[in-house]
Amino acid sequence: MRKVLSFSLFLMLGLVASQLLPDLFGSSYSTFKAYSDTLLYVCLAFIMINVGREFEIDKTRWRSYATDYFIAMVTAALPWLLIACYYIFVLLPQEYWANGDAWRENLLLSRFAAPTSAGILFTMLAAMQLSKSWIYRKIQVLAIFDDLDTILLMIPLQMLMIGMKWQMGVIVAIVVVLLMIGWRWQGCWDARQDWKRILGWAIVVSGLTLGIYFATKYLYGPENSIHIEVLLPAFVIGMLMKHRSIDTPTERRVATGISFLFMLLVGLSMPQVTGAVDTVAEGAATGSVTASQPMMSWYVIALHVVVVSALSNIGKMMPMFFYRDRKLSERLALSVGMFTRGEVGAGVIFIALGYNLGGPALIISVLTLVLNLILTVFFVLWVRKLALRSYTPEELSEA
Repeated sequence: MRKVLSFSLFLMLGLVASQLLPDLFGSSYSTFKAYSDTLLYVCLAFIMINVGREFEIDKTRWRSYATDYFIAMVTAALPWLLIACYYIFVLLPQEYWANGDAWRENLLLSRFAAPTSAGILFTMLAAMQLSKSWIYRKIQVLAIFDDLDTILLMIPLQMLMIGMKWQMGVIVAIVVVLLMIGWRWQGCWDARQDWKRILGWAIVVSGLTLGIYFATKYLYGPENSIHIEVLLPAFVIGMLMKHRSIDTPTERRVATGISFLFMLLVGLSMPQVTGAVDTVAEGAATGSVTASQPMMSWYVIALHVVVVSALSNIGKMMPMFFYRDRKLSERLALSVGMFTRGEVGAGVIFIALGYNLGGPALIISVLTLVLNLILTVFFVLWVRKLALRSYTPEELSEA
């Protein structure tokens, strides 16, 4: 419980700091921001390598995973689409309802609601001695596929944002090659997997992706640069590793510390929301529909946060309508387990910032993430209560 609440605390601290530091640093804030964003990429790569390490499937039974992937895809897509429609039809004036730019921006921004936090969920369920249950085994598959689906869908969303340029062809080719490598040699790399080595690979991945971006930006300009997000390359590196469970106090402290730092940096990357007139002017200057919207009162934002949280969790209830051979309590537990949010969703919000998205929708997205993190403890306790109803005596004795 303390760990999950700390995620929310660090995210909120970063959000508060993001409003104070620009005025405090003045003209040197841009330099500070560049360093903090680079560190954020390294933390995100570290987290995604660990997510990839958890991705273990039996390739000889790949057809049996088709149903699970479909369910995970629907479970990720429904909250995403519900929130995108909410942002369009509720937060924006009517003249933007048929606006292509508004749809592109909100389809990207609302994707934060798609991924389930695999790391947080697995850790808490295992600590509650549910690792032998059908719910735990099935939710492992769905949550990993959930994250994978989010990573893959970022590619067409990027295409929508920057258009069909030759640079997108290069990005798609890189994605295809990475996926082929990951599938062909999954779990074949007998590499060291202590935190130092994983952090080293995270630095390498971040350096390569940023290096490609800055090189192409220098050659072709910022509009035609090649920006490969660290999500997929880091995930594939984790896939290649033959999974080893290194569960030591030091490993846990470092992994937790990097996750805390990541949440702090995500909050820190948020734009200033004070001064509604200036915010609207800056958003209009960048050509962003979402960033050009006037800021709402905090009371109205709070109401939107509650509604968006409800919509995202309603969308995550899809597993309850599948696996009809299992008890209703098990299917409900599986659905509630998918409510948890974490680092990957925060990473999507950070990527959205790279496209100058902002305004009330961005603040609502961040605070929705915070609210779901706070509620994660209650979600997992609810899952445990439902899971124990369906546990057999043999499973209880094994646990």
